[in-house]
Amino acid sequence: MYLINITVNDDITAVEHEALFTRHASWFQRYFNAGIFVLIGPYSDRERAGVIIAQSASREELENILSEDPYYPGLAQYEIREFIPKRVGSWQ
Repeated sequence: MYLINITVNDDITAVEHEALFTRHASWFQRYFNAGIFVLIGPYSDRERAGVIIAQSASREELENILSEDPYYPGLAQYEIREFIPKRVGSWQ
């Protein structure tokens, strides 16, 4: 599994961000529906930043998916960390 931190660059105007975010939301919904993205959400303490937990066959597949994001490659920072889940609790 992978933890992806996405932070949109500060130099993007509010108008540009709004136009891109609509396409960004469609992009992550597509992969959420496909079961690749299993958890998506914005950070509560930072605007224009959020996290995705993803499960993909490989890092290469994940990087190909990330390259479809409207913010990619130069309009946001993408930090990808692979991890091995050992325990999963329930929440809601």
